Amino acid sequence: MRYTSFGRRTGLRVSEYALGTGNFGTAWKSGVDTTDARALFDRFVDAGGTYLDTAAMYQGGQAESMLGDMLTTTRDEFVISSKYGLGNPEKSDRTNNGASRKAMVASVDASLRRLGTDYIDVFWVHFPDAFTPIDEILRGLDDLVRAGKIHHGALSNFPAWRVALAAKEADLRGWSPIVGIQTEYSLAERSAENEILPMAEALGLAVNLWSPLAGGLLTGKYRKGGEGRKTDASRFVSPESAQRTATIDAVLDIGAETGVSAAQVSMAWLRERGNRSSTAVVPIIGPRTMAQLEDYLGALDVTLTADQYARLDEVSLPDLGVSPEIQSMTRNAMLDGDPTKFILPTTPVA
Repeated sequence: MRYTSFGRRTGLRVSEYALGTGNFGTAWKSGVDTTDARALFDRFVDAGGTYLDTAAMYQGGQAESMLGDMLTTTRDEFVISSKYGLGNPEKSDRTNNGASRKAMVASVDASLRRLGTDYIDVFWVHFPDAFTPIDEILRGLDDLVRAGKIHHGALSNFPAWRVALAAKEADLRGWSPIVGIQTEYSLAERSAENEILPMAEALGLAVNLWSPLAGGLLTGKYRKGGEGRKTDASRFVSPESAQRTATIDAVLDIGAETGVSAAQVSMAWLRERGNRSSTAVVPIIGPRTMAQLEDYLGALDVTLTADQYARLDEVSLPDLGVSPEIQSMTRNAMLDGDPTKFILPTTPVA
């Protein structure tokens, strides 16, 4: 596995995959027990993985506790990221949930206990709420950095305008910087290209991508009657639409051409997109079985042809609210760093 800097605002180095631990535990009536979780963890580490992603609310706190038990002698060899703000497994009252400073402090202390560590490398605000001012969040994160409880603060699932506002306000006030953003992104869900990804590129923020296979949709397994997230409304999954049907068709066709799985085709496209960025773009993988983990790891050796990448790009191109011509030119100029591509073909170049 290769390694990358965690954006341009830190010197932190992370593996090119993050192991998501949302399946570590059985409190949600899904996931894996301690034995299977340990096997997944060991295989990820054996493949060179060093970046581990968890959250206070995952499996009602079981995920953090399991992870802590696995890191009793090796904690400093890993980068641990955790989140607060979307459910506190120890305190369900209103005052200890959400993004407030009170909820932040209560949650980080509980996460440190469950993880069996005295610091968290990257601490994310899991979701924004409608009440907490951004300066309260920023000052709270800065205090945690100064106290040594976290190394870096970051924002998950925030809209681009709030992330940009937070990043600049932290800079202007001399507080610890916002260093990253988590967002959903895959061949089936590319709306982050509208503002989130360009904003992260401009500000040097690391990008962690959740649901890189759209809850299993991009594996094509649901077309064979497979069960999983699609049959459980409580879990994240992107519903199939006409465009997503065409996208999955293309993924399956290219898989047949190359002799690799649909999941590996989808992850290869995602990794190629990340390679075009000057900041870290790290998918968070969340396998429930060893076969799923091996599929993810196998994708690290898959390279598609330029034509195959272009086919996947074309079929999954999102509607960003502008004409297809302007959207295409804007996207190409952004990806290639060539401002002349913004010029309309019919406009003479001076």
